Amino acid sequence: MYRSLALFTLAVVCLLCFSNPVSAKKKRILVFSKTAGFHHSSIDEGIAAIQKLGLENDFDVDTTKNSELITPKNLKKYAAVVFLSTTGDIFNDAQQKAFEDYIRAGGGYAGIHAATDTEYDWAWYGKLAGAYFTSHPAQQVAELQVLNNKTIATKHLPEVWKRKDEWYNFKDIQKGLKVLINLDEKSYKGGINGTEHPVAWYHDFDGGRSFYTALGHVEESYTDPLFLKHILGGIQYAMGVKKME
Repeated sequence: MYRSLALFTLAVVCLLCFSNPVSAKKKRILVFSKTAGFHHSSIDEGIAAIQKLGLENDFDVDTTKNSELITPKNLKKYAAVVFLSTTGDIFNDAQQKAFEDYIRAGGGYAGIHAATDTEYDWAWYGKLAGAYFTSHPAQQVAELQVLNNKTIATKHLPEVWKRKDEWYNFKDIQKGLKVLINLDEKSYKGGINGTEHPVAWYHDFDGGRSFYTALGHVEESYTDPLFLKHILGGIQYAMGVKKME
Protein backbone atom coordinates (compact mmCIF):
# COMPACT_ATOMS: atom_id res chain seq x y z
CA MET A 1 0.00 0.00 0.00
CA TYR A 2 2.76 2.42 0.99
CA ARG A 3 4.69 1.56 -2.18
CA SER A 4 1.61 2.29 -4.32
CA LEU A 5 1.07 5.61 -2.54
CA ALA A 6 4.70 6.57 -3.09
CA LEU A 7 4.51 5.72 -6.78
CA PHE A 8 1.30 7.75 -7.12
CA THR A 9 2.89 10.74 -5.39
CA LEU A 10 5.94 10.52 -7.64
CA ALA A 11 3.71 10.41 -10.72
CA VAL A 12 1.84 13.54 -9.62
CA VAL A 13 5.09 15.41 -8.98
CA CYS A 14 6.44 14.44 -12.40
CA LEU A 15 3.22 15.54 -14.05
CA LEU A 16 3.39 18.95 -12.40
CA CYS A 17 7.05 19.41 -13.24
CA PHE A 18 7.02 18.32 -16.85
CA SER A 19 3.59 19.06 -18.25
CA ASN A 20 3.24 22.35 -20.15
CA PRO A 21 6.33 24.05 -18.65
CA VAL A 22 5.84 27.22 -20.76
CA SER A 23 2.51 28.06 -19.14
CA ALA A 24 4.08 27.73 -15.69
CA LYS A 25 6.74 30.35 -16.43
CA LYS A 26 6.15 34.00 -15.69
CA LYS A 27 5.65 36.08 -18.84
CA ARG A 28 8.45 38.43 -19.82
CA ILE A 29 8.49 41.58 -21.94
CA LEU A 30 11.28 43.64 -23.47
CA VAL A 31 11.15 47.43 -23.27
CA PHE A 32 13.16 48.71 -26.24
CA SER A 33 14.05 52.42 -26.22
CA LYS A 34 16.77 53.01 -28.80
CA THR A 35 16.72 56.48 -30.38
CA ALA A 36 18.42 57.40 -33.63
CA GLY A 37 16.63 60.76 -33.76
CA PHE A 38 15.08 62.89 -31.02
CA HIS A 39 15.59 61.44 -27.54
CA HIS A 40 12.65 61.92 -25.18
CA SER A 41 13.58 62.88 -21.65
CA SER A 42 10.61 60.86 -20.36
CA ILE A 43 12.09 57.52 -21.43
CA ASP A 44 13.74 56.86 -18.06
CA GLU A 45 10.47 57.59 -16.26
CA GLY A 46 8.68 55.29 -18.70
CA ILE A 47 11.09 52.42 -18.09
CA ALA A 48 10.72 52.74 -14.32
CA ALA A 49 6.94 52.89 -14.59
CA ILE A 50 6.71 49.77 -16.77
CA GLN A 51 9.06 47.90 -14.44
CA LYS A 52 6.73 48.80 -11.56
CA LEU A 53 3.72 47.62 -13.59
CA GLY A 54 5.50 44.32 -14.09
CA LEU A 55 6.10 43.88 -10.36
CA GLU A 56 2.47 44.70 -9.59
CA ASN A 57 1.00 42.52 -12.35
CA ASP A 58 3.23 39.44 -12.34
CA PHE A 59 5.33 39.83 -15.45
CA ASP A 60 9.07 40.34 -15.83
CA VAL A 61 10.54 43.37 -17.61
CA ASP A 62 13.86 43.50 -19.42
CA THR A 63 15.08 46.78 -20.90
CA THR A 64 17.57 47.64 -23.62
CA LYS A 65 18.66 50.24 -26.14
CA ASN A 66 20.85 47.67 -27.91
CA SER A 67 19.38 46.57 -31.24
CA GLU A 68 21.91 43.72 -31.42
CA LEU A 69 19.64 41.89 -28.97
CA ILE A 70 16.91 41.77 -31.62
CA THR A 71 17.68 38.24 -32.76
CA PRO A 72 15.43 35.21 -33.33
CA LYS A 73 16.90 33.43 -30.29
CA ASN A 74 16.56 36.35 -27.89
CA LEU A 75 13.08 37.39 -29.02
CA LYS A 76 11.75 33.92 -28.14
CA LYS A 77 12.02 34.95 -24.46
CA TYR A 78 9.38 37.65 -24.78
CA ALA A 79 5.61 37.67 -24.88
CA ALA A 80 5.76 41.26 -26.17
CA VAL A 81 8.21 44.01 -27.08
CA VAL A 82 7.40 47.57 -26.01
CA PHE A 83 8.82 50.30 -28.26
CA LEU A 84 9.11 53.17 -25.78
CA SER A 85 9.56 56.44 -27.71
CA THR A 86 11.98 54.92 -30.18
CA THR A 87 12.97 57.24 -33.02
CA GLY A 88 14.64 56.99 -36.40
CA ASP A 89 16.26 54.02 -38.12
CA ILE A 90 16.92 51.58 -35.28
CA PHE A 91 17.25 48.15 -36.96
CA ASN A 92 19.43 46.74 -39.72
CA ASP A 93 18.01 44.31 -42.28
CA ALA A 94 18.67 41.20 -40.21
CA GLN A 95 17.04 42.75 -37.14
CA GLN A 96 14.02 43.78 -39.17
CA LYS A 97 13.68 40.21 -40.44
CA ALA A 98 14.00 38.83 -36.91
CA PHE A 99 11.27 41.13 -35.62
CA GLU A 100 8.95 40.37 -38.53
CA ASP A 101 9.38 36.64 -37.89
CA TYR A 102 8.75 37.20 -34.17
CA ILE A 103 5.40 38.90 -34.85
CA ARG A 104 4.44 36.29 -37.45
CA ALA A 105 5.08 33.59 -34.86
CA GLY A 106 2.49 35.20 -32.57
CA GLY A 107 4.53 37.83 -30.76
CA GLY A 108 3.23 41.12 -29.43
CA TYR A 109 4.08 44.78 -30.04
CA ALA A 110 3.17 47.78 -27.89
CA GLY A 111 4.20 51.21 -29.15
CA ILE A 112 4.27 54.26 -26.92
CA HIS A 113 4.42 57.85 -28.20
CA ALA A 114 7.40 58.21 -30.58
CA ALA A 115 7.21 54.57 -31.64
CA THR A 116 5.47 55.99 -34.73
CA ASP A 117 8.45 58.31 -35.33
CA THR A 118 10.47 55.24 -36.19
CA GLU A 119 11.62 53.26 -39.26
CA TYR A 120 9.96 55.32 -42.01
CA ASP A 121 11.62 53.23 -44.73
CA TRP A 122 10.38 49.92 -43.32
CA ALA A 123 6.85 49.69 -44.70
CA TRP A 124 5.99 46.56 -42.71
CA TYR A 125 6.73 48.40 -39.47
CA GLY A 126 4.42 51.26 -40.43
CA LYS A 127 1.61 48.76 -40.94
CA LEU A 128 2.37 47.06 -37.63
CA ALA A 129 2.45 50.34 -35.68
CA GLY A 130 -0.61 51.58 -37.55
CA ALA A 131 0.60 55.01 -38.71
CA TYR A 132 3.60 57.31 -38.94
CA PHE A 133 4.16 60.56 -37.07
CA THR A 134 4.32 63.64 -39.29
CA SER A 135 4.23 66.73 -37.01
CA HIS A 136 3.08 68.17 -33.71
CA PRO A 137 2.19 71.59 -32.29
CA ALA A 138 3.39 72.92 -28.95
CA GLN A 139 2.49 70.90 -25.88
CA GLN A 140 -0.93 71.90 -24.60
CA VAL A 141 -4.09 70.67 -22.95
CA ALA A 142 -6.56 68.90 -25.23
CA GLU A 143 -9.64 66.72 -24.93
CA LEU A 144 -9.57 63.04 -25.80
CA GLN A 145 -12.72 61.22 -26.85
CA VAL A 146 -12.80 57.65 -25.55
CA LEU A 147 -14.58 55.84 -28.38
CA ASN A 148 -14.54 52.36 -26.86
CA ASN A 149 -14.85 52.14 -23.09
CA LYS A 150 -15.22 48.35 -23.01
CA THR A 151 -11.52 47.48 -23.30
CA ILE A 152 -8.86 46.77 -20.72
CA ALA A 153 -6.98 49.85 -21.94
CA THR A 154 -9.91 52.29 -21.69
CA LYS A 155 -12.69 51.06 -19.40
CA HIS A 156 -11.28 53.07 -16.49
CA LEU A 157 -11.13 56.34 -18.48
CA PRO A 158 -13.67 59.16 -18.53
CA GLU A 159 -15.66 59.56 -21.73
CA VAL A 160 -13.87 62.87 -22.29
CA TRP A 161 -10.32 62.76 -20.99
CA LYS A 162 -8.68 66.16 -20.62
CA ARG A 163 -4.88 66.17 -20.37
CA LYS A 164 -1.67 67.85 -21.44
CA ASP A 165 0.67 66.10 -23.84
CA GLU A 166 2.47 66.48 -27.15
CA TRP A 167 -0.26 65.80 -29.71
CA TYR A 168 0.93 63.94 -32.77
CA ASN A 169 -0.43 64.39 -36.27
CA PHE A 170 -0.22 61.26 -38.39
CA LYS A 171 0.23 60.12 -41.97
CA ASP A 172 -0.27 56.69 -43.55
CA ILE A 173 -2.95 55.73 -41.03
CA GLN A 174 -3.77 52.11 -41.75
CA LYS A 175 -7.24 50.85 -42.49
CA GLY A 176 -8.82 48.39 -40.10
CA LEU A 177 -7.36 49.80 -36.88
CA LYS A 178 -9.58 49.36 -33.84
CA VAL A 179 -9.49 52.92 -32.58
CA LEU A 180 -9.76 53.36 -28.83
CA ILE A 181 -9.27 57.11 -28.40
CA ASN A 182 -9.79 60.05 -30.75
CA LEU A 183 -8.30 63.53 -30.34
CA ASP A 184 -10.78 66.40 -30.48
CA GLU A 185 -9.05 68.96 -32.71
CA LYS A 186 -11.54 71.64 -31.67
CA SER A 187 -10.10 71.50 -28.14
CA TYR A 188 -6.55 72.62 -29.03
CA LYS A 189 -4.50 74.29 -31.77
CA GLY A 190 -2.40 72.54 -34.39
CA GLY A 191 -4.28 69.40 -35.38
CA ILE A 192 -4.29 68.47 -39.08
CA ASN A 193 -6.03 65.08 -39.18
CA GLY A 194 -9.56 66.41 -38.86
CA THR A 195 -12.53 64.94 -37.03
CA GLU A 196 -11.03 61.44 -37.22
CA HIS A 197 -7.75 61.84 -35.38
CA PRO A 198 -6.94 58.54 -33.66
CA VAL A 199 -4.34 58.56 -30.89
CA ALA A 200 -4.71 55.05 -29.46
CA TRP A 201 -5.61 51.83 -31.23
CA TYR A 202 -4.98 48.14 -31.52
CA HIS A 203 -5.19 45.47 -34.19
CA ASP A 204 -4.20 41.91 -34.93
CA PHE A 205 -1.44 42.07 -37.53
CA ASP A 206 0.46 39.45 -39.53
CA GLY A 207 0.00 36.72 -36.92
CA GLY A 208 0.70 38.88 -33.88
CA ARG A 209 -0.87 41.63 -31.77
CA SER A 210 -0.25 45.37 -31.94
CA PHE A 211 -1.21 48.20 -29.56
CA TYR A 212 -0.22 51.84 -29.89
CA THR A 213 -0.82 55.00 -27.89
CA ALA A 214 0.44 58.43 -28.91
CA LEU A 215 0.31 59.62 -25.31
CA GLY A 216 3.38 59.61 -23.11
CA HIS A 217 5.63 62.50 -24.11
CA VAL A 218 5.55 64.32 -20.78
CA GLU A 219 7.25 62.88 -17.71
CA GLU A 220 4.07 63.36 -15.67
CA SER A 221 2.38 60.67 -17.77
CA TYR A 222 4.33 57.98 -15.97
CA THR A 223 2.92 58.86 -12.57
CA ASP A 224 -0.65 59.31 -13.86
CA PRO A 225 -2.76 56.32 -12.76
CA LEU A 226 -5.13 56.73 -15.72
CA PHE A 227 -2.31 56.66 -18.26
CA LEU A 228 -0.50 53.81 -16.51
CA LYS A 229 -3.62 51.64 -16.54
CA HIS A 230 -4.09 52.56 -20.21
CA ILE A 231 -0.64 51.29 -21.20
CA LEU A 232 -0.93 48.28 -18.88
CA GLY A 233 -4.02 47.16 -20.76
CA GLY A 234 -2.21 47.59 -24.07
CA ILE A 235 0.80 45.64 -22.85
CA GLN A 236 -1.33 42.82 -21.47
CA TYR A 237 -3.14 42.57 -24.80
CA ALA A 238 0.17 42.57 -26.68
CA MET A 239 1.45 39.84 -24.35
CA GLY A 240 -1.59 37.73 -25.11
CA VAL A 241 -2.48 37.30 -21.44
CA LYS A 242 -5.78 39.20 -21.73
CA LYS A 243 -8.21 39.97 -24.50
CA MET A 244 -8.57 43.64 -25.28
CA GLU A 245 -12.35 43.40 -24.99
